Amino acid sequence: MSIFHSLVNVILHLNPDTLGQFMNSYGTIAYVVLFLIIFCETGLVVTPFLPGDSLIFAAGTLAAFGVMGWPALVMLIFAAVLGNMLNYQIGRSLSIKVNKRQKLRLIKTEHIDETKVFFEKYGAATIIITRFMPIIRTFAPFVAGVGEMRYRKFFVYNAIGGIAWATSFFVFGFFFGKIPAVSEHFSLVVIAIVLVSVTPAVVIFLKKAIAKKKVKEPEV
Repeated sequence: MSIFHSLVNVILHLNPDTLGQFMNSYGTIAYVVLFLIIFCETGLVVTPFLPGDSLIFAAGTLAAFGVMGWPALVMLIFAAVLGNMLNYQIGRSLSIKVNKRQKLRLIKTEHIDETKVFFEKYGAATIIITRFMPIIRTFAPFVAGVGEMRYRKFFVYNAIGGIAWATSFFVFGFFFGKIPAVSEHFSLVVIAIVLVSVTPAVVIFLKKAIAKKKVKEPEV
């Protein structure tokens, strides 16, 4: 059976058994996709809309159902830490342009300015604190690189933040999956998680579409 037919079967018969069978057959692909999403959300300053929190939470919930193993948590931690390291390096490479206030395509200066406020208030701890703040967490390592924070210092705070973030959401998801009412309504829970995961991207898309429409509308 092809991956497409297996996926259709999972959607039509959404339960721990069918999802478990899918993971047994195509788990490597699923883990790679999960790794890349977390890595890109934390590592690429142009993709802050990716659903990091909800995906880690979902992985923990699936672990409670026996669909996904605990090694997934280790993978997620590595994705979060490595992503931030890449973002830090990107920030360092663009530091001259950012400090000269040169316009960068696809990077909003207001997010950079907002993140700088956190650094002024909390210092290096910003790397840990903003891990739990969507959008800002993607810009924190970038701004750290722009400000040329010492690499060793950044690595320590980055590791602590990555471990705390991934572990907390995974564990919360795991205990959430252990709630009897949740296990009894598995399909509804999975659908809800999917909807929550795609919501940030949909909201950003709609905001951009509305903004473009306003720009095109002639002034009266």
